[in-house]
Amino acid sequence: MRHRLAGRTFNRDTNARKALFIGLAKNLIEKEQIKTTLPKAKDLRSVVEKLVTRAKVDTVANRRLVASELGNASAATVKKLFTVLGPRYAKRPGGYTRVLKAGFRYGDAAPMAIIEFVDRDVNAKKAAPKAEVAAAKTDEAVATDAKKVEKALKAEKATAKKVATKEPAAKKATAAKKTVAVKRRATGK
Repeated sequence: MRHRLAGRTFNRDTNARKALFIGLAKNLIEKEQIKTTLPKAKDLRSVVEKLVTRAKVDTVANRRLVASELGNASAATVKKLFTVLGPRYAKRPGGYTRVLKAGFRYGDAAPMAIIEFVDRDVNAKKAAPKAEVAAAKTDEAVATDAKKVEKALKAEKATAKKVATKEPAAKKATAAKKTVAVKRRATGK
């Protein structure tokens, strides 16, 4: 019997379950809408709503507490939580998220759900990745052009060196082969 034991275990130990909810919470805060299974979405509500409630009061202590709950490498998530979501829900007394049922997964028929913030920014899910991708593409194009120029210069230098030192290199290679052959005959290896 599970008397006084709230929440689901999701067939995971405590650390794995905490890591699962940290990852889901980070994704939800960054994208403002995610799709997951219904039980995970229902349990994720309490985790995210506590973080948003703490983000309503922007103090150093609250930022550190939220950062420790979200784990390492969560600076962007904490920043968005305190600069965007906290002020957005400052006058709302709770209920920052909603869970919408989204049918059943094809592979295992698990009930799926969409969890999202109530007054979410519709462009938050797609706008940031597009801007990052566009910036990355321009950086890539510049980098590839520079790499092509460098490769062409190296190829020209290499061909110039080959033409200038072609004969002595061939003599050195044949001399080395002869000495190896002599050593093998003498040692039997």
